[in-house]
Amino acid sequence: MGKKEKKSKTAEQKARVAAKQEKKASQKEKKGKSKDVADSDAEDVDLDAIRAEYEQQQAQFLKITESSCEPPSARTSATLIGSPTSRELMLFGGEYFNGALATFYNDLFVYLIDKDEWRKVTSPNSPLPRSGHAWTRSTAGDIYLFGGEFSSPKQGTFYHYNDFWKLDPSSREWTRIEGKKGPPARSGHRMTFFKGYIVLFGGFQDTSQQTKYLHDIWLYDTHNYNWYNPVLPPATQKPDPRSSFSMHPHDAGAILYGGYSRVKATASAGKTKSGGQALRSVLKPVVHVDTWFLRITQPSTDAPANTPPAIRWERRKKPVNSPNPPRAGATQVYHKGRGIAFGGVHDVEESEEGMESEFFDNLLAWNIERNRFFQLTLRRPRATAKRQVDDRSNRKGRGKLDEEELLRNLATLEAKGTLEAVDTASEQVHDDSDLAPIKPMRQPMFTLPHPRFNAQLAVQDDVLYIFGGTFEHGDREYTFDEMWAIDLGKLDGVQEIYKRELDNWQGSEHDSDVSASEDDEQSGEDDDDVDEENAGVPLPTVDSQPHTDIKVTAISDTLDDADGDPPVVNPEDTRPHPRPFESLREFFTRTSTAWQDIILERMRSGDPSISRSIKELRKLAFDQAERMWWDCREEITALEDEQEAAGIGEIVSIADRSHDVGAGARRR
Repeated sequence: MGKKEKKSKTAEQKARVAAKQEKKASQKEKKGKSKDVADSDAEDVDLDAIRAEYEQQQAQFLKITESSCEPPSARTSATLIGSPTSRELMLFGGEYFNGALATFYNDLFVYLIDKDEWRKVTSPNSPLPRSGHAWTRSTAGDIYLFGGEFSSPKQGTFYHYNDFWKLDPSSREWTRIEGKKGPPARSGHRMTFFKGYIVLFGGFQDTSQQTKYLHDIWLYDTHNYNWYNPVLPPATQKPDPRSSFSMHPHDAGAILYGGYSRVKATASAGKTKSGGQALRSVLKPVVHVDTWFLRITQPSTDAPANTPPAIRWERRKKPVNSPNPPRAGATQVYHKGRGIAFGGVHDVEESEEGMESEFFDNLLAWNIERNRFFQLTLRRPRATAKRQVDDRSNRKGRGKLDEEELLRNLATLEAKGTLEAVDTASEQVHDDSDLAPIKPMRQPMFTLPHPRFNAQLAVQDDVLYIFGGTFEHGDREYTFDEMWAIDLGKLDGVQEIYKRELDNWQGSEHDSDVSASEDDEQSGEDDDDVDEENAGVPLPTVDSQPHTDIKVTAISDTLDDADGDPPVVNPEDTRPHPRPFESLREFFTRTSTAWQDIILERMRSGDPSISRSIKELRKLAFDQAERMWWDCREEITALEDEQEAAGIGEIVSIADRSHDVGAGARRR
């Protein structure tokens, strides 16, 4: 009897799990952009009327205003960029989905880094609310924005933009650029810059009935104000249609990596009445891991004014140590010849239980020239290991400080005439009670932010900023309401800019409970006593240790597949290289003369008539040294970690210190 009851109970559990899985599938279908007519708001919502209402609201602003405000509300698919003209970050647009309705934004927020302050900008002429748009800076210091999407609150109908805007980062003024024969409407595309051109590629168009991915290339001439759409021969190789890829600037064009698309495929649909196998057409998600170089050749100087540049796609080898497994939503931002990536998601389709997703919190650097990925790890601040140097320099340092203090006291005595005046002046220097209160320094954390995908990234002055992002647990979608900062040079922890608790989900809590407790159902535990009011509200913890490590490709695999460039530095490269524990300033001080000699030699071998001033020559030398310092940063960091583990805190060349070593030390 007991065995029979057990069988009955197991069958009942299977039936309940199957019912819940079916409900989950229907819930995800509703959440998607292809909705049933009964649940869609396509019939009773006019997108043109909504956009016209936004335009009327926009027209009420008579001038550009900027005011202090709280940090931006939670949102996804916004754009974040470092200002080309000042130490500021700029955030525009985005959307927020609370499980029931979608809200789109056209706010322009400015983050003043030095003041740790947010400003909100209102303007009578700014782009309408949107998400999935793209923007990039130009060589002239302006910011260009194109496209994006807007939907009805229930996401039943969609509208894609094809408008083109220019933002002056100093005056905060938007200017719509009118023109004919520009790119068609889209979202999910990417933009970058090359000399006097804005480069646009890819994206998708969603009509609620179908999604069309694009792979056309467009160039905008910022000097002649023209769009160019180079048409390649049919047999020419080029990237497949995609969206959500990474595209970075290059000295000879642009570089592209990865992306996401959905392609048509056939799947089993059961058996037919005659016993045969029925097939159905489905859209299969594809995460692209290929790399392409877009070579752009400018027209000759004697060519007509409207001559378009020539372009050619060149496929590169697969990057060495590329993220494994492949992941979508691993946002990248350009920084000193590298693409800095964070997060991502890997989806695994299972026939019975739907889709399982694995989220990541890896911080990666993709060296573009060497086509190689490096994993960036946080490092606790190391103790200063310059004791011997400090012992010798402390005497000079203390003497200099004593001398400066003596001079200040003498100046005060001459002005006041008494020793009491010195004490009074000293007290006034240290009395800061009337000054504005200083914000307390937040302690950095030494773990990366929670795993997520589609976070917005920006770099300003070698500091990486991570804004927002999305995490999914069951049918529930978490939109992070926070921003973090990481110094890419030091990697000495993660600094919190702001963080707010997640808003409550407005979708079906019951289905979230179903997903969260599905494992318990299958193990025979009853979930009837789950507290539905609190279920799913706290963010679930994720074990980010073993499964988020990057798989390092074996050398034999690399040689067999011929998928990666050799990571070894060319032994004939005689250029100066940084040393462990050497800052950029120290590296340039040590190698400035060598870099200037290299530039002079190139000038002589090129055009001897070209001349440079000493200031220009030194600036070019610093640019070359800075590029080399960042290009070797990951290898030097690894060497520093190895040497610190061996008890070595500093490496100093005897030749560099020969002028500071006595005769006895030289004899030893």
